[in-house]
Amino acid sequence: MAERDLLRFLEKISQLQALAMEVDNDPTRRTELASCTDHNQVIELTRTWGYDIGRRWGEADSVGTSGDNLFQAECPEPGAEIKRQLAAGNGWTLMLINSNGFVSPEGEWFDQAESEWVLVLRGSARLRFSSPDRLLDLSAGDHLMIPPHQRHRLDRTDPDPGTLWLALHWHA
Repeated sequence: MAERDLLRFLEKISQLQALAMEVDNDPTRRTELASCTDHNQVIELTRTWGYDIGRRWGEADSVGTSGDNLFQAECPEPGAEIKRQLAAGNGWTLMLINSNGFVSPEGEWFDQAESEWVLVLRGSARLRFSSPDRLLDLSAGDHLMIPPHQRHRLDRTDPDPGTLWLALHWHA
């Protein structure tokens, strides 16, 4: 482990210890924290208390715009997505998608004619599927095949630095 990464890791542990003591000693904060229903809510709440515990292992300090490094993709405005075509061929397209707290508009579903394989590179997301109705939480490293016409939508993606995806679309 590089010294910079070790120091970042130790600082996160220090903040988590301080947060645990504060929540242990403050019933109001304990109740607020207990009311969170997912990771993103915990991160946002604790950020308002002065803690920066949301950065995951390996995330850069700042996001650049290098075209050669997928992890330095520009983060969109809150509530938005940026899609960038990385490669394409006869009947297939490879996309990089960066979602920043993006949610599918109410009542709208993706219903694609092509097959899709997605891989979460950074962050997390919750997908909702219809027929059958189910929820699926994805984290960094998780991947999924979505067959043609499998209606789905995004119920949640991470806030800045966002959820970073690779998506391969192809016609079978």
